[in-house]
Amino acid sequence: MGAQSNAAPVIIKKKRNGGGGDGHHGGAWKVAYADFVTAMMAFFMLMWLLNATTEKQRKGLADYFSPTIPVNPVSGGGDGAFGGDNMFSEKTMVMDGSGATDKNPTKAKRARGSTGVNAEGGGQGAHEEFTSLEAELLGRGGESLVSKKLRQHIVTRVTDEGLIVELFATSDSPLFEVNSDRPTQLMKDLIRVIARSSDLVTNGIAVGGHIRAHPVVLAENPVWELSTARAEKTRNLLEGAGLKSERIQRVTGHADRKLADKNPMAARNNRIEVIFLRNPGEE
Repeated sequence: MGAQSNAAPVIIKKKRNGGGGDGHHGGAWKVAYADFVTAMMAFFMLMWLLNATTEKQRKGLADYFSPTIPVNPVSGGGDGAFGGDNMFSEKTMVMDGSGATDKNPTKAKRARGSTGVNAEGGGQGAHEEFTSLEAELLGRGGESLVSKKLRQHIVTRVTDEGLIVELFATSDSPLFEVNSDRPTQLMKDLIRVIARSSDLVTNGIAVGGHIRAHPVVLAENPVWELSTARAEKTRNLLEGAGLKSERIQRVTGHADRKLADKNPMAARNNRIEVIFLRNPGEE
């Protein structure tokens, strides 16, 4: 017999690596964790914005993401928790839809007064609704259906009487034809804007006519008759544009007694005031 070797046999062990990793050595959990951290960061950013911004700023942020063009001829304007104020609201969409406006009220809408729900249920005040109306007319806080050309002839101010919307003429853009109550196309377009925006509130409305001074050498000064006639024509135009006649509380001609420009003959003094009157008890 030959000599017997005492050397241990050599054993080669081959380890297969699947590449995916097992347990905590894998990488899939890192992706899930990153998604979770991102979601939490977005959540905390949202909570911070809600706490650190005003209602007007939040409205501006919401309007930033609103569509810039109407995508449907029927507006949204529901009556849910936000009262129709959403990205598909009537304030940014076409105004001839079936949203919860004064023309197409829902049951909840009918229960609301001009300043929100009744005193027992709380609700928003006249200031907030006037602010929304001003924003619509002046194109603040997002897209507006009021063109830049028309906005150049509108100024607004809030007084103890209510929200005054002043439509004024310029030397090259009159509201009425010379020495008459025949409205120009500019005036007709402005009236359509006022009538459409008036659906945002239910307050009564007063109309006042103002004109520039005429030369004192005239045998018959037409300032009183002309200012009254233009105010009355404005009332007719508003009702023709869809404003309910019962909302008109008064129509007044002020002649040239309240000038907007220190030059009595300036065209800027030719103007119409549409006043959204405060309701009794409003602040």
